Amino acid sequence: MIPVPPVLHDAVTPLLHDHLIASARHLPDKVALVSQKKRYSYRELDERSDALALFLERKGVERGDRVVVFGDNTVETVIAFWGILKANAIVSIVNPLTKADKLRYLLNDCRAKVLISDAHISGVFEQAVQEAPHLQTTIVSGEYGADKLANVPGGVAWSSAIEGSGPAPRRRCIDIDLASIIYTSGSTGDPKGVMLTHRNMLTAAASITTYLENVEDDVILGALPLAFDYGLYQMIMAFRMGARLVLERSFAYPAQVLKLMAEEGVTGFPGVPTIFAILAEMKSIKQFDLSKIRYVTNTAAALAEKHIRVLWDLFPTARIYSMYGLTECKRCTYLPPHLLKEKITSVGIAIPNTELWIVDENDNKVGPNQVGQLVIRGATVMKGYWEKPEETAKKLRPGPLPGEQVLYTGDFCRLDEEGYLYFVGRMDDIIKSRGEKVAPKEVEAAIYNISGVKECAVIGVEDAILGQAVKAFVVLEQGTTMTDKNVIFECQQRLENFMVPKFVEFVPELPKTTTGKIKKTGLS
Repeated sequence: MIPVPPVLHDAVTPLLHDHLIASARHLPDKVALVSQKKRYSYRELDERSDALALFLERKGVERGDRVVVFGDNTVETVIAFWGILKANAIVSIVNPLTKADKLRYLLNDCRAKVLISDAHISGVFEQAVQEAPHLQTTIVSGEYGADKLANVPGGVAWSSAIEGSGPAPRRRCIDIDLASIIYTSGSTGDPKGVMLTHRNMLTAAASITTYLENVEDDVILGALPLAFDYGLYQMIMAFRMGARLVLERSFAYPAQVLKLMAEEGVTGFPGVPTIFAILAEMKSIKQFDLSKIRYVTNTAAALAEKHIRVLWDLFPTARIYSMYGLTECKRCTYLPPHLLKEKITSVGIAIPNTELWIVDENDNKVGPNQVGQLVIRGATVMKGYWEKPEETAKKLRPGPLPGEQVLYTGDFCRLDEEGYLYFVGRMDDIIKSRGEKVAPKEVEAAIYNISGVKECAVIGVEDAILGQAVKAFVVLEQGTTMTDKNVIFECQQRLENFMVPKFVEFVPELPKTTTGKIKKTGLS
């Protein structure tokens, strides 16, 4: 019997960072990244991430250690992601809008050995690191003086961390080792760290690039946070294909982003409903040449029919992908674009190399058009929640074959007669009114299709007679006037009586998560 070598080499086990390594070997001088008006080749990113990995190793980072990146969509965050993996460590990217208390919690929850951040958010991380006893090194990019570095644990300037040269540390991981911990925002309780292995992330990237038909010539927009798995995978998939990633910090200045998209010849446009709502209102969008866009994707929340029709109008030659997923398995389904008109409210079929089914409250599979909980089986399913066995046990349960675990998503869905999936709502969002179960998603879909509505959110509020009453929060498009009676009347034409909102409140905007999702916590 041949002994297993203590150190693994490239040809033995594919790991996530092999996407960058392979593209750097094949296309060393090709532009891999456009960020803040600068262009970076695959060779540059590969060499700088090698240097960072060597630095981390010298600082005592070992296989399985956790490194937190608290940063924007910048070249430093990109290099950090790949460098941490090359150091055989586990990377966790945290949104730069995170407050000090939460950052402190995350650092302590995963017992991070290293924090990588930037000077412009030092007011946050300086507070957090003072109560992070496991933290040994803090790497800071940007204008951050030596006196300040002396006041954080193991303070080091970013320039020093990437100034070395030479091959990355020898790989010691195999593909079932953790690559990343992605913290979910969570509607209640503390954030949960979703543990994803190299195999999880390799499988997801391969599956998604397959149905999106990504190619080396693609130019992909990265305006979604790298701390958000949907945003992170834009980079992973681009580097897998040897494509170009156009990185923007956000979509806060849409005209600026659209101008850049036109200049760079963007071919892939990943977005979320809030971005598409902005585009629907823009009067000047036609002035930008976006003719090279060949596909548009949506996930995070299902697209309203209204927004789908806007995308058809704005991108008449592009394929529109309506998708559904959750951090615990990255992506669940996609709707083949040629079926979008026929099944406009569907989120499609299982992604390649994944299976799904729906069960009732007794864990029995249900038939067509019956609502139940969606279950996902496949290599994209997370390893579990970081050090939360009870929470993990609620999500990961024994599957149909001996010895396996499958993901119980916590989402109500249904399948039609042809096996296409329809998202109904989060199980913990369901409103119980008049003895009936109301899915907020269904009410929201009806409201979104009212002319003049930009955004909406539906919740249940306590009611002495109904148990819970349906309440809608509505944001109107600019120049639109409407009353609550208008909204209620339109809903009566589209919904069963028990689903019609009893209350309608007009608001100037809805609260959002850092990933652009509408946040219902706090609405009342």
